[in-house]
Amino acid sequence: MKLQTTTVTGCGSRSCLCAGTAVPPSVAAINGVALHQADQRLDKTTLLERARAELLRQQAVNLGLLPHHTGRTAPELTEQEWQVIHAMIDREVVMQRPDEEACERYFEAHKHRYVQGQALHVRHILFAVTSDVNVHALLVQAEGALLELSRPGVQSDRFAQLAAELSGCPTGAAGGDLGWIGPDDCDPELANELFHHKHSRWGMGVHPRLIHTRHGFHILEVLGRRKGRASLYPEVRERIANELTASHREASLRQFMAELVRQAKLEGLDLDGIGLEGAASPFFQ
Repeated sequence: MKLQTTTVTGCGSRSCLCAGTAVPPSVAAINGVALHQADQRLDKTTLLERARAELLRQQAVNLGLLPHHTGRTAPELTEQEWQVIHAMIDREVVMQRPDEEACERYFEAHKHRYVQGQALHVRHILFAVTSDVNVHALLVQAEGALLELSRPGVQSDRFAQLAAELSGCPTGAAGGDLGWIGPDDCDPELANELFHHKHSRWGMGVHPRLIHTRHGFHILEVLGRRKGRASLYPEVRERIANELTASHREASLRQFMAELVRQAKLEGLDLDGIGLEGAASPFFQ
């Protein structure tokens, strides 16, 4: 993909008259446009969200799709401006539909992902990672609980006790019980671990390692298993084509954002490996 190169600073316009305007060192900025006020302190997620939006806005300005912004702080984008940005991305980002051979090849390598009717009875203990938590101490606590639950002869009700005491999930009050779940009923990280990996058939009982998701660290225990039925290729061909198309688009989006970061002058920001997951802005939903 080809992006328009820019060394603009200031409001994000080539004709910007405030280029080079100094930004206070405590303020994160992109090309001279501040992402927040000097007295504001943003959490990492919010800051990255604003950075993504501002990178996209400035690219739209540079392409002549949006008017330049006269202020020195990044504006909140309107629904109409997001529509313009969506259209820009659709033009810039390549979306490739896989051919039949690619779909068949993927199916043969990932048949375990396409089992119909499979379900697990699962309970978990969530050690929630929040903005004010000491992650190292939390991990030590989680590892200690997992070690205790993995010892031979542990009491059968100990899992429920620890869930009630330690879990950051509301299910802790019910011993951590998630009930019967399938691949579409849980977060992608848990679905990959429980259903989509070849080693997911590891068996019943407490999972031998912690599972890290966007919410924190999980101890998992499988109480029951329904095997389900293996799908035939024609039954899942369209699903596979859609998944591969989405995967290719996501990779293209990441490349697109990485190029915008490479071209930008960043102040108070570390956007290496900037991702798309977890952002709440309309573009990333």
